[in-house]
Amino acid sequence: MTPDKQPHIVVLSSLFPSRIQPNAGLFVRERLFRVGTRLPVSVIAPTPWFPLQRILRHWRPHFRPGAPCDEHQEGHDVWFPRFVSIPGLLKTFDGFAMALGALSRLRALRRAGRLDLIDAHFGYPEGYAAVKLGRWLGVPVTITLRGTEARHARDPKLAPLLREALHGASHIFAVADALKRVAIDLGIPANKVEVVGNGVDTQRFRPLDRQQARLQLGLPSDAPILISVGGLVERKGFHRVIAQLPALIERWPGLLYLIVGGPSAEGNNRAELEALVARLGLADQVRFLGTIPPDQLAVPLSAADVFVLSTRNEGWANVFLEAMACGLPVVTTDVGGNREVVNDPSLGIVVPFEDPDALLAALHQALVTEWDRVVIRHHAEQNDWSERVERLCRAFERILQRSRG
Repeated sequence: MTPDKQPHIVVLSSLFPSRIQPNAGLFVRERLFRVGTRLPVSVIAPTPWFPLQRILRHWRPHFRPGAPCDEHQEGHDVWFPRFVSIPGLLKTFDGFAMALGALSRLRALRRAGRLDLIDAHFGYPEGYAAVKLGRWLGVPVTITLRGTEARHARDPKLAPLLREALHGASHIFAVADALKRVAIDLGIPANKVEVVGNGVDTQRFRPLDRQQARLQLGLPSDAPILISVGGLVERKGFHRVIAQLPALIERWPGLLYLIVGGPSAEGNNRAELEALVARLGLADQVRFLGTIPPDQLAVPLSAADVFVLSTRNEGWANVFLEAMACGLPVVTTDVGGNREVVNDPSLGIVVPFEDPDALLAALHQALVTEWDRVVIRHHAEQNDWSERVERLCRAFERILQRSRG
């Protein structure tokens, strides 16, 4: 397809990195940049705003830090229009408010010939807003389900809006089969939902020499090491792992637990985690490494023995594949699409959510098992981004051809 006939894709996602929030929505940007090597892509990242939110930051310093008006990221234009959103209230209006906030920029892109399809990430409010915008501007819409949809589908106020969005979309992508089932349970035909998981960059994430990685981080060469990576929020379950450390240390006296991550759009519970560490007397066993750029994340992953994430909810946790690409087995909870990523006992152990005894037993087992790191790495290689991008681009072109026809 010649460049002038290529469909111009506009990604709509309120979760997207900026210089103010560099770690927000990295998984959305990763897909955008890779699709952007094949098709023209730009981004609308609506930013929630409320007149009094600056006052709220006195009590919650990381609450809605804001965003620049626009940025140019690796050849792609990104705009951050504001939309009115009252914290904790009137969430049923967020979708419509988001659509209004993004309308003028999308209308300008449409006039400039730079909008043929809206690719929304998350079913609500983004998917709902995208469907409204698609109708107003006469363009098809795709929605990617990424994990929040399971919770919204159980909410009596938001479920009808999510259902309306999914019915109005031209096509739906789900990053895990578990999310496809959420859509089907809402009455969406199965043939309208395509499962396309996140991919992994197996060049960026690769096994490094373990001893060199430990030396670089100042870690002992012979200690058993667990690692978790994610935003420091309750949902990720760092506290659930910390609670198991005293029992683990009885069997593994030199054990260390590395926590990689910082504040996210969901909040920041580092103070609570540090208080728990102090209360359990684990200051020497738990290391908070802070936020680490993706290009450097292979170092702490390669230094560890086991990756663990006792998470409450996930869509398709890309961090599992990143850990596997570095040769790490994964211990995680049976929620969302986790079992679809850790889909074989040779890759790790999946335990019931909020079963501390099962989590403890799995961590013990993971530390004593002689894992085949080559097999684990091979699984990650089978989930490289190239196959995902090919399927996405074919779907976008098919949708545009159908809409034009």
